[in-house]
Amino acid sequence: MGPHLIATDLDGTLLGADHALAEFTVATFQALAARGHHVALASGRHYHDILAFRDRLGIDAHVVSTNGAYTHGPDGKLLAARYLAGELARELIALPRPEGVRLNLYHDDEWVIDAEAPELLALHVHTGFGYRVVAPERLDGEGVGKVLYIGDPEALGELEAEIRRRAGAAAHVTYSTPNSLEIMAGGVNKGSALDALLARLELPAERCLAFGDNLNDTEMLTRAGEAHVMANAHPVLGEAVPHARRIGHHDQAAVARHLAERFGL
Repeated sequence: MGPHLIATDLDGTLLGADHALAEFTVATFQALAARGHHVALASGRHYHDILAFRDRLGIDAHVVSTNGAYTHGPDGKLLAARYLAGELARELIALPRPEGVRLNLYHDDEWVIDAEAPELLALHVHTGFGYRVVAPERLDGEGVGKVLYIGDPEALGELEAEIRRRAGAAAHVTYSTPNSLEIMAGGVNKGSALDALLARLELPAERCLAFGDNLNDTEMLTRAGEAHVMANAHPVLGEAVPHARRIGHHDQAAVARHLAERFGL
């Protein structure tokens, strides 16, 4: 069996409910890597936030971070970076938003936020990754991989409609969870990053297995020859990728269990 590319989301997909990797998952991915298969960890998380999971897996893996804005090689070399236009980023920073909706920006090396939100750090307890508080008026909008609004889903829906009206094709708008509205440059998503990675590895889409659970995984699953949607996935995701195979729950190491069966480990 020739090498395949295994591209997987993290939260709600490869990670358990505790946002950690199960021992079975680690062992399975090490066995796959030993057989020559390629792995890409593809997440809305920041690159530096993902590194702890790559290190825990103990394998060479590509990292597609910030929903496809950045791709790094197994050696840590930056292979691609695509930023929001500075003018659009500044418009998003200045966009009026309801009280309680937090403005976040992902830059190359850091996560900045407009006010303290310690409850958000629970997601990053296994990585130690954290934000730096910066007043919006001090943000210049340059070098932004992603603008992220976190808050009430109804309030985010109103923001989404306004952003789509203003930005049009200049922005790619999606959700990683119902309370996380994410905006990258137009054409930037996990799917376009996967296309570029497959070309780099000289592999056809038919040799790619992809796994996801939320709306920001849609394009990646659409591109993959073997698409898999988690049992705990957003209900719209299965409708958006009707050819995808539904597998088990993320808290039962379903990705690793499917791969172990698929590759006869």
